Amino acid sequence: MTSSLLRSEDGEPENAPDEHALLLGVLSTLVESLGQALPATSELLLHDLSKLPNSIVAIHGDVTHREVGDPATDLLLAAAARGDFQTRIGYETKLADGRQMKSSTVIVRDSHGDAVAAVCVNSDQSVWVELNRLAGRMLAPQDSASGPRVDERASEVSEEIFASDVDELALHLIEKATAMSGIPIELMRKKHKIEIVRELSNGGFFMLKGAADKAASALQVSRFTIYNYLNEISDADEAAAGDEEETA
Repeated sequence: MTSSLLRSEDGEPENAPDEHALLLGVLSTLVESLGQALPATSELLLHDLSKLPNSIVAIHGDVTHREVGDPATDLLLAAAARGDFQTRIGYETKLADGRQMKSSTVIVRDSHGDAVAAVCVNSDQSVWVELNRLAGRMLAPQDSASGPRVDERASEVSEEIFASDVDELALHLIEKATAMSGIPIELMRKKHKIEIVRELSNGGFFMLKGAADKAASALQVSRFTIYNYLNEISDADEAAAGDEEETA
């Protein structure tokens, strides 16, 4: 009895379900079912990495107040720009309103090793931080002048932007890049603006819709000038790569 599946030139069934679609379908189901097992202070969400920047395709919980169709964080966007998706477990982050969170990002890959999706868990730690503070005060010796010891590492958190739309994410990325220069826009020279454009590019900013216009407005130049800066950056990087090959 012969198989009814038609085979492509590489031997794969032509009518076999798309692997990425299968993975995303299974993961979407898991987000809903496993999300119900998490406490109300946690959220579970799924990013379809082929849809960046607006990559959220499933979410359960409301810690970061995002919805399906909202954008990825700046860290995930930067990873996409580098082509270097990595799983990160239990890193600390902070929301714009000051709430402390613990987050994990698991990268899901297909059978070829290509990154397909990111499954993320964000847990609001504010309640536990406050309980820990109160417990420390209750358990500290009454005659202790210094009070309970504080682990300084607890204040080390990743800067991650949980934007609810692309415009908000773009604004944060621009503010972050311009703040790093330490120079007011009005006093910037061309070299300063090129470095800001480089920083934005490295962070995946130009994957966002209307990015060139937003950068041009922020840097007080034309969109054509932004494209020129990007070309100069690309040429400089290619030249640097060539010099490294010659010296290797």
